[in-house]
Amino acid sequence: MTFDQIYNDIKQGNYRPIYFLMGNEGYYIDKISDAIEHGVLSEEEKAFNQTVLYGKDVEIGEVITVAKRYPMMAPYQVLIVKEAQEIRNIEELALYADNPLETTILVICYRGKTIDKRKSLAKKLSKSHILFESKRLYDNKVFPWVVARLKEDGYSINPKAGHLLVEYLGSDLAKVNNELQKLQLVLPKGTEITASHIEENIGISKDFNNFELQNAVGKRDITKAIRIARYFDANPKDNPFVVTVSVLYSFFAKIFLYQHISKGKGESAIAKALGVHPYFLKDYIAASKNFSKKQVADTITLLREYDLKSKGVDNTSTSNGELLQELIFKILFT
Repeated sequence: MTFDQIYNDIKQGNYRPIYFLMGNEGYYIDKISDAIEHGVLSEEEKAFNQTVLYGKDVEIGEVITVAKRYPMMAPYQVLIVKEAQEIRNIEELALYADNPLETTILVICYRGKTIDKRKSLAKKLSKSHILFESKRLYDNKVFPWVVARLKEDGYSINPKAGHLLVEYLGSDLAKVNNELQKLQLVLPKGTEITASHIEENIGISKDFNNFELQNAVGKRDITKAIRIARYFDANPKDNPFVVTVSVLYSFFAKIFLYQHISKGKGESAIAKALGVHPYFLKDYIAASKNFSKKQVADTITLLREYDLKSKGVDNTSTSNGELLQELIFKILFT
């Protein structure tokens, strides 16, 4: 089952005896666990019928023992096991999965790892219970997720602001969601979130970031590009060289792809092929005019070379800030 199917079932009161939630995206694991923790029992019922255990403190036998208790003056007992990836011999849960107590809702939060789907536990969970793998979204799927997430709460976000947020925070949805919640605390419902809102409330500079650097390089604006590079040099913790090189590499890889596939295709088809929001396609079109195919290929080679230099290959003394400025000069004057 998908996250939406599981979540909607829980909201409608359709429960399963076991929810085994695993994977490296904590956001969906927390959403399902929280929906059960806060939505199944009343506050009065929770006192005797809701238990939270932590994997580092229990053995699987203890979990099964608690799961076999009957509820007191409530329709269900809820047992949530957090950080369950710390439990040894988790496969022994298969014995309980064969004959679970129907009045117990057992939630296993197995964060950052997955169980072997070829083994008995996974097969039994898949057949009669909920085995859900929470996967990280691909980078190009995070912005649409942000748009949908904000729409649910009556907000919107313009593409530049969304791109800035995602570029800074990455694809960790729990982290992104925390920052969105901060914005919603200070902005009235119905607001379209802008880059200025993000700068003022989250602390991401709307003028000095990898998105602005990428655009400056694409436009061959040497003054702006070097100004941003010097800002990065002065604030290295907030702007790691490896991330900047990765962003520029992705940018030029997309320009390379655009130059080879764009002929005869519409903009929506091209944006989909590049994996970018249509709003940003104009940036790739402009950059493809400013850089020949050979220059794009040479730039990709340069980015690989300077990535290695930042890791000490053929470089013993040049700082990352100096490497970035040198790299930009070479990109814009080759």
